[in-house]
Amino acid sequence: MSNTDEFCVWTIYDRPRDFPELFVARLWRLRRGADDPVATIETLTAPTLDELRDQLPRGLYRVPRNACDDPVIVETWL
Repeated sequence: MSNTDEFCVWTIYDRPRDFPELFVARLWRLRRGADDPVATIETLTAPTLDELRDQLPRGLYRVPRNACDDPVIVETWL
């Protein structure tokens, strides 16, 4: 699969159930032709949002949470 067939997205969560004391970023992969993103096992954690943002790969673009998103979602980085 070429890089143009896949798009990576980091979603940041504010203290989700599996990490109740941390901010968590989870990597999702969107594949051409697929209806839904695929979760990966890649996660980043930090006690604060700023510390977590500092761990994300450079060059990403921040997208604020949508009103329809789960309340624990803070933002997404493309």
